[in-house]
Amino acid sequence: MNRREFISTSLAAGTAATFATKSAQSAQSGSVRIVGVSCSPRKGKTTATGVKAALDAAKTVDSRIETELIDLGGMEISGFSGVAKPTMDDFETVLPMLRDPVPDGLIIGSPSYFRSMSALCKAFLERLAVLRKPKLMLADVPAGALAVGAYRNGGQELVIDQIQSVLLCHEMMIVGGKPGAHQGATLWNLAKDDITKDEFGMDTSRKLGIRVAEAAIRLTSKKI
Repeated sequence: MNRREFISTSLAAGTAATFATKSAQSAQSGSVRIVGVSCSPRKGKTTATGVKAALDAAKTVDSRIETELIDLGGMEISGFSGVAKPTMDDFETVLPMLRDPVPDGLIIGSPSYFRSMSALCKAFLERLAVLRKPKLMLADVPAGALAVGAYRNGGQELVIDQIQSVLLCHEMMIVGGKPGAHQGATLWNLAKDDITKDEFGMDTSRKLGIRVAEAAIRLTSKKI
């Protein structure tokens, strides 16, 4: 066997093992768990509302779907320090919800601050490095991104791209929405924090949630 064949065989085996593990977890619980994370420092505001709309739409796809919203608003989470010793902060209270067990689908939402993800979102994503060793625990999990801006064209798609770039480092399966939300959900805070006034944006949230749910159902139902 040459080097290329060896690598291809190893990758195929690794993917099969990942699918088998996730299928076994879902089979044991009888449910498909989708977690949404709001990475806004403002608890319960527009980003959290957008992520919740995506999760609510996800539940309409299949009766087996269970959802959980993690609102990071008000939490203190430091960025990755680059050392093995973990930083003890609020991330430690969030980590079990992402590891025990690993979710079947993930939706990450962030406000757009100066056309970039929030500092809280960046820190949270950096700290997910703990889920990369000794193996990529989030590999093959469907993931979608959501962004809220102060303007219709306030950098939302840039924020989505930044979030997706990090998730690709975990070998997650990036999922967009249906027409109008192909890259992800883009919301506009045009009515003093009542994000539901942005009908188009809320629709993109729902479409994203549905697509993540559809992908999660397919993957957890896959026969190995």
